[in-house]
Amino acid sequence: MKLRHKLLIIDDEPQIRRLIHAALARADYESVEASNAREAMERLREERPDITLLDLGLPDRDGLELVPLIKKESDTTLIVVSARDMTDEKVAALDLGADDYLTKPFDTDELLARVRVALRNRVSREGGTARVQAGDVSIDFMAHIVTKNGREVHLTPKEYGVLEQLAKFPGRIITHKQIMDHVWPHEHEHHVEYLRVLIRTLRQKLEDDPQRPRLIGNELGIGYRLRLEPEGE
Repeated sequence: MKLRHKLLIIDDEPQIRRLIHAALARADYESVEASNAREAMERLREERPDITLLDLGLPDRDGLELVPLIKKESDTTLIVVSARDMTDEKVAALDLGADDYLTKPFDTDELLARVRVALRNRVSREGGTARVQAGDVSIDFMAHIVTKNGREVHLTPKEYGVLEQLAKFPGRIITHKQIMDHVWPHEHEHHVEYLRVLIRTLRQKLEDDPQRPRLIGNELGIGYRLRLEPEGE
């Protein structure tokens, strides 16, 4: 199953939001919108976007004030998209934590190019390559596609989230808490049984023999690990 990357558009001008939304949709990205700082922080917490596009001229708060707040609240990649073209404004935004700065008016092709670069850098920063091969299973982080023997495997978003967390650190034990914090970030109480159910369904879809799993290993009472070379080979 291909899961689209999600972007948050923060801009008080409806026409700009529509322009960016249309460009992202053509490139097969998902987007959500906010028209002011209050909405922006709410969407950030609710939607957990991969990339945030931030205008600095917001009606209820200066966008520069939002930059460190956004970076503190989320691991989103932050691209400022603003009409402010003074060098000191750009430097201030970057020093506060913005990852990139694009000046209005902008060409949508350039915006999409910045987004693609941000996604590549995000994959690299998160500790790995854009693709992991574990036995006959391939996980493509950029496209959010999982294949087995060259055939796409359809996963639910939560199934993909579990597999993604294991695949980012192949061969390492990932604890129950680490996985659940990634897949259920807003749950105050985590139930390991939910995770066990997802692991069982993943094994049904990815293992040759789900009753004797060789790919997704269980570290009893601790967590799970993804084996690049299935056990027994």
